[in-house]
Amino acid sequence: MLPKRELYLVASLVALTSPAWAQGGMPNHPAVTVDGQTYTPLSIVTGNMGTAADQAEQFPPHHIIGNIYYVGTKTLSSFLIVTPKGNILMDTTYERNVPTIAKSVAQLGFKFSDIKFILGNHAHGDHMEGDALAKQMTGAKVVVMAEDVPELAHMKPGGKPHPIDQVITDGDTVTLDDTVLTAHLTAGHTHGCTSWTTTAMENGKSYNVLFGCSLRSPAVISSEVAAEFNHTFPAVRALPCDVQLGDHGREYDMQGKYAKLKAGGPNPFIDKASCTKEIDIEEAMFHAIMKEQAATKAMTN
Repeated sequence: MLPKRELYLVASLVALTSPAWAQGGMPNHPAVTVDGQTYTPLSIVTGNMGTAADQAEQFPPHHIIGNIYYVGTKTLSSFLIVTPKGNILMDTTYERNVPTIAKSVAQLGFKFSDIKFILGNHAHGDHMEGDALAKQMTGAKVVVMAEDVPELAHMKPGGKPHPIDQVITDGDTVTLDDTVLTAHLTAGHTHGCTSWTTTAMENGKSYNVLFGCSLRSPAVISSEVAAEFNHTFPAVRALPCDVQLGDHGREYDMQGKYAKLKAGGPNPFIDKASCTKEIDIEEAMFHAIMKEQAATKAMTN
């Protein structure tokens, strides 16, 4: 029988070469259960991304609350914030999806050319690759978090450099007419992962809206990323939230809430109780991965 260390190395090699690891670069372990549902790193990333077709398929553009609308695909979020002085687009997703986003904007009765600011949640291609094309089409100002600038420098679809018109830091704001969006550095998923907060009015009442950045841990968590998440989780929990949105529809049950929206009744996106669900899942997974890593290290020492 092989010694414990050799057994671990063999098991690791099997895991790294398995289809589960290959899909999305994420393993199918560890598992955590939150509110009766079990999640693994693989199931989370698969739920977020869906199929290649899901990532490109237009989801019905719809009103969320106040001046905020959804204009993204089936699994990749993009939001339009409308003001009398022009509009704000959050997350352009992949460059190939920009025409689809523009189509959704038009179907809602707005002009894509009226976009004045392009914001992003974090420097991954499925959220910000389309910035250059969207800027080319609109002339909008691209605003990015300082800590994501180095990663964005490598994002060059078709050889186009990533546009950066304004670099912001934690707590900075973007204002257009009477709409104010506040940037919160919630690092971990990327070093510049940015959650945005604003308020929206409905039926004479103001609601806190949170555009959450992904809280998904990588398959291997470095000490630097661990420190970032240990700061981020309590910071996100402290943010005001009545309406939780996210850079993937799964993170806030977009499809389920949209179905309720079509059925009529109270606005399903106003759901304070759901504001902590995603963080509960991702924080539990973070600790499970850290525990697994510690056990692995102990076995190899």
